Amino acid sequence: MMYVLLLVGFFLLIKGADYFVEGSSSIAKLLRVPTVVIGLTVVAMGTSAPEMAVSVTAAMTGNNDIAVSNVIGSNIFNLMVVVGACGALMPLAIDRTILKRDFPFSIIITMVLIAMCAFDLKISRLDGMILVGVLVGYLVQIISSALKHREPELEDAIRGIRRSPAVSVVFIIGGIIAIVVGGDLVVDNACLIAEAFGLSQTLIGLTIVAMGTSLPELVTSVVAAKKGENDMAMGNVIGSNIFNILCVLGLSSAIHPIQVAMVSVYDLVILLVFSTIIWLLSWKKQSLSKLVCVGMVVAYAVYTVYIAVR
Repeated sequence: MMYVLLLVGFFLLIKGADYFVEGSSSIAKLLRVPTVVIGLTVVAMGTSAPEMAVSVTAAMTGNNDIAVSNVIGSNIFNLMVVVGACGALMPLAIDRTILKRDFPFSIIITMVLIAMCAFDLKISRLDGMILVGVLVGYLVQIISSALKHREPELEDAIRGIRRSPAVSVVFIIGGIIAIVVGGDLVVDNACLIAEAFGLSQTLIGLTIVAMGTSLPELVTSVVAAKKGENDMAMGNVIGSNIFNILCVLGLSSAIHPIQVAMVSVYDLVILLVFSTIIWLLSWKKQSLSKLVCVGMVVAYAVYTVYIAVR
């Protein structure tokens, strides 16, 4: 039964991502805004639902020390595996706006989070409110910029066939529900299968669960890239990483201050190093080669071995 539910979970993930991307792309056409904007906002927030659910639920019960490791692990996986997998499967061009505005912003807020954590090994309620406030400002800036630079109205034959607003919203909502439910089925049943083979809870938590909450980003970005929506794929990853830090950690710490283990600060530094290197490698050509992307996945595998044995 576990194997059947695992397969059902993967099916829901893939089909949910398919409909989610299609609905999001349609919304971008209807609003006449670049798909990268939808990727940075609607798609990023939708695929971060598992991280939000885990962290906020933990915060409400006062057990939110898992929130930091959940976000850090998810962000590293998003950057190294999601982007790496997309680029290894097909050429991955990166929008200049992401490289100039959003990617550097994700690096800056990672540095801010390191400073917050390293100061007293805690993210206070005030820190959380500051992070949420920064997110609001960031979203306002993105939306206002998109509205100022809306694309001209073109015929469907030129822009691509659009669905009605109602159908597009149904696709988005239905897609994200399928993604979240599918992700839960995959994580829960993968854990049961791993336990049946005698793997420890610690190893399962560091690998399957951490990767499982990032499955929505992985599947959605790969589907988007295969549909030719590279901007949405990259926007999803960067937007999700920004959303995880500013909203997921921000709301969690605003509900209940988060104690941070020193090892989490080290992991944040690793995230910062990875982010800076990938940003510099992609800056000149506005793309990442297949070799670099394969190297990113290998680097993540090495990191996984490191966290398993440390």
